[in-house]
Amino acid sequence: HRRFDYRPKTDPYCQARYTFCPTGSAIPVMKEEDVIEVYRLQAPVWEFKYGDLLGHLKIMHDAVGFKSSLTGKNYTMEWYELFQLGNCTFPHLRPDMDAPFWCNQGAACFFEGIDDAHWKENGTLVLVTTISGTMFNEMAKWVKYDNDTGIYYETWTVQASPDKKSIVWFDSYECSKFILRTYQKLADLGAVFEKIQTNYTSIILFSGEPIYLGNETSIFGPLGNKTLAAAIRDFYYPFKPHRTVREFFVDLLKIVDRVILNRHFYLFYNLEYWFLPMKFPYLKIIYEEVPLPLGNKTSFGV
Repeated sequence: HRRFDYRPKTDPYCQARYTFCPTGSAIPVMKEEDVIEVYRLQAPVWEFKYGDLLGHLKIMHDAVGFKSSLTGKNYTMEWYELFQLGNCTFPHLRPDMDAPFWCNQGAACFFEGIDDAHWKENGTLVLVTTISGTMFNEMAKWVKYDNDTGIYYETWTVQASPDKKSIVWFDSYECSKFILRTYQKLADLGAVFEKIQTNYTSIILFSGEPIYLGNETSIFGPLGNKTLAAAIRDFYYPFKPHRTVREFFVDLLKIVDRVILNRHFYLFYNLEYWFLPMKFPYLKIIYEEVPLPLGNKTSFGV
């Protein structure tokens, strides 16, 4: 996943149903001698609206919590889409623009408090390590860098097969990956993690070797490939939001026809388009263990 030099301003066309990070705040500077508990937080996606529904499908959202021993204050940190998941996964087809229009930025959100009920009721709230104030402040610097340079949400992992040793053509870039990067940063700083099982959700597409198609300019620009441009727009059309149940099922049949029967998928990744020759089983949601990292105990003392 590519790093960028800066975060572009969001376009007013991109609108979120739910405000991104409504109570967000700056990450505080902790006193060096503070002892801070670090918590693994996980709950079903959209738990606030649908309860445990998506939890049954193991579609989970991840975050990390902190508790300062000096102040007693709790904090939550997470990374998610600025304009909800649908906008990050599929583009808008605007009549005034040839190229598909993406509202696919993601960002970190930090705020005071941990909503215990939200995480405990259908998910997880468990202590994973303890760090010093110095380590927390170093982590905060890294979070700013990570947030400024890793700006686009990517829903899909793309693999050659369901085999655990399979080639990964494209890796996702979403909430769980941010938490895994955060844990690894803390481990690099010297955090020693508890020996507990930690599982994360991945949504995987299965594909033969991807074929590079080009970027927005080379495909949709004045000298672009009009046939390919039309094919990409046509592919994305059925994924639009639906106003009626009938419209949804008509478009669902089109998606099945293209993705499964004709084995086509167009992926937008790092501002470039790729063709995926789809393979059985086409798509799978997995909830698999990714162990907590091993730390370097000599980096910082707690």
